[in-house]
Amino acid sequence: MRRNLLTATLCFFLFTVSSSAQDSALLNMLNDSLSKDAKPEVVSGTFKATQLINTPTAEAPAKKTLQFLIMHRFGELSDGAYELFGLDNAEIRFGLDYGIADFLSVGVGRSSLDKTCDANFKLKLLRQTAGKIPVSVSLYELMSYTSFPKKADKPFLTSRFRTAYTSQLLIASKLSRKLSLQLSPTLIHFNMVSTPKDKNDVFALGLGGRMKITNRMSIDAEYNVLPGNQVVSSKVYNSLSLGLDIETGGHVFQLVFTNSRGMIGPYYLAKTSGQWSDGDIYFGFNISRAFNFKRKE
Repeated sequence: MRRNLLTATLCFFLFTVSSSAQDSALLNMLNDSLSKDAKPEVVSGTFKATQLINTPTAEAPAKKTLQFLIMHRFGELSDGAYELFGLDNAEIRFGLDYGIADFLSVGVGRSSLDKTCDANFKLKLLRQTAGKIPVSVSLYELMSYTSFPKKADKPFLTSRFRTAYTSQLLIASKLSRKLSLQLSPTLIHFNMVSTPKDKNDVFALGLGGRMKITNRMSIDAEYNVLPGNQVVSSKVYNSLSLGLDIETGGHVFQLVFTNSRGMIGPYYLAKTSGQWSDGDIYFGFNISRAFNFKRKE
């Protein structure tokens, strides 16, 4: 009797262990299958706006979203009290950007500086995903055209010589909930330069970042380096800009301090003539407002 009971107990134990092992194997197979089928989590909110300060970010308007952008720069703080420290003078750019798809946007703009018109598109090539892809990458292409009247000493200023092209690769990463960084290698082609010694193709490298300080505020900074021996006919300095982002519902308001007067690639990258140490600082702001045209489900 005891022998039969021992045998039955042993058989029950072996059956339980075998069943448990099979269940564990099946559960592991199911988990592996689910993990393979699950989509990686896309990192969002690397930057809150499509502009860091002067430099575009890897962000773009979402599909069927229209963004209205105002970029405003007053005169130099070194102009003194008579010019109200630059507030009596200003340059401005208006821009419209529309999201054709979640990965593609197009835009147009108009700057008061040199009466410049521009057209652009931004293409998202890569999206940062948690644990897999460490960066987001966007391609930004801009064509700018100066429309100021012909001058008597420059009758050759046809459309060809008024045009410049800017290509930027925007490589951004959200390192933490508060900190985001972006690297921006840039190539600018000028159809016309001031002297034969100046380069028609100019390379620049930008580095910028955003540090979140509250749920709705962040500090921004960007520094764009222009290697020497590319623009030699005039004194050009590297562009350094600081900003404060304030998110207020449907729009983002940015307070800006920069030594660059222009607000698009050919100007802030290759034509910055001011120095922070000399007080050549332009105060200004960026305002972006998004309008969503998606139908509510």
